[in-house]
Amino acid sequence: MTATPTAPAPTSATTLADAGIALGPLDGRYRATVAPLVEHLSEAALNRERVRVEVEWLVHLTSTGAVPGARALTDDEVALLRAVPAGFGADDVAELAEIERETVHDVKAVEYFLKRRMREGSLADLTELVHFACTSEDVNNLAYALMVRGAVQQVWLPAAQALVDQVAGMARELREVPLLARTHGQAATPTTLGKELAVLAHRLGRQLRRIEGAEYLGKLNGATGTYGAHTAAVPGTDWVEVSRAFVEGLGLTWNPLTTQIESHDWQAELYADVARFNRVLHNLCTDVWTYVSLGYFAQVRGQGTVGSSTMPHKVNPIRFENAEANLEVSSALLDVLGSTLVTSRLQRDLTDSSMQRNIGPAFGHALLAIDNVRRGLAGLDAVPEVMARDLDANWEVLGEAVQSAMRAAGIAGTPGMSDPYERLKELTRGRRVDGPTMRAFVAGLGLPDDVRERLEAMTPASYTGLAAQLVDHLA
Repeated sequence: MTATPTAPAPTSATTLADAGIALGPLDGRYRATVAPLVEHLSEAALNRERVRVEVEWLVHLTSTGAVPGARALTDDEVALLRAVPAGFGADDVAELAEIERETVHDVKAVEYFLKRRMREGSLADLTELVHFACTSEDVNNLAYALMVRGAVQQVWLPAAQALVDQVAGMARELREVPLLARTHGQAATPTTLGKELAVLAHRLGRQLRRIEGAEYLGKLNGATGTYGAHTAAVPGTDWVEVSRAFVEGLGLTWNPLTTQIESHDWQAELYADVARFNRVLHNLCTDVWTYVSLGYFAQVRGQGTVGSSTMPHKVNPIRFENAEANLEVSSALLDVLGSTLVTSRLQRDLTDSSMQRNIGPAFGHALLAIDNVRRGLAGLDAVPEVMARDLDANWEVLGEAVQSAMRAAGIAGTPGMSDPYERLKELTRGRRVDGPTMRAFVAGLGLPDDVRERLEAMTPASYTGLAAQLVDHLA
């Protein structure tokens, strides 16, 4: 009997792990695309922003006189302190990690890290003002708000806006190109390719405007949100006002009522809007993919790529398929972030600590999808002649126009216009109708001459209503 092979026992390290190979695609295959987010949403960025919050809190305490006896900082000392987060780099990351191995507490490690810097110069007398009256979440919530705001405003929003502008530009360029619409997958009232792209650009733009108006909340009020340590240490200071001014001084919206944690509701709101943008973009991907499949778009650029390993003729719409997958991953992460972060047991639990470390991947997959869609759209050319052939093969779509004109004529007093829907249904349901058949039907209806001539001149390609003009409604 053949022995069943056994898997090797797991080890603490492998050849690939020792080589520093990334576990996930964002830090491996797609690193170049998502690299701008590292500046904002990485673990190193989190620690840098923690240092920034600690520094600014110290500057704020000394500049406001909130703690009697604490001397004011000189301009040079303020500059020296602010240089610590501004110059935060690889050596600082390594040093902070070393301190954390001793403290087994990330925020306490940041406190000790900053105190080390202060003891090296003229600030040794103020070290005990670092992290004064703070709980870890006072630092963390502000650090995350600064991180997410930077990632959204400096990286994600510019990329998303460029995409929307690209789709809007295509909509304007293709505004007059007639397109056979398909409702429920069936031939329907014609539109224009530009108008359909304009719908998607409008939807995406609306979500962008919501995201542009997002609030980023923060708090600094102690272990259970009561300013207990603050008032016990210095009862004469208006700590509520000191807190408000500090949070707003960071460019954030002050949250006056919290438990130990800032409630994260603003994050849930933001992530829901970004996820909705993702889902509209997913809709764009599936529609464009279908138009490529129908031949309405030709993938004419980038043909040096391999479409299929075995079929030389193929150029696959891989950019849109890749984007679909990444949008789904991003939206799933954003959904779980939003649903988890709004709940914390009583005054504090740590579910948010682990959950927020997935903000970077959520935005990373979203940014990767945007990049893929932009590259995919840039490789497309519309093929009006293919669309024209489909329109000419579906004259039955004019049934709607004819029966509507009959209704209007009947209301205006023209005799013989009864049962217009039923008569067009009998002519068109379940069968193809060509131009001569439709024109002959119209000629025999007894319509007023101007109406008859207008309908006889109509073709599926000209029956697009106000589609082209509607593109002008794009913001």
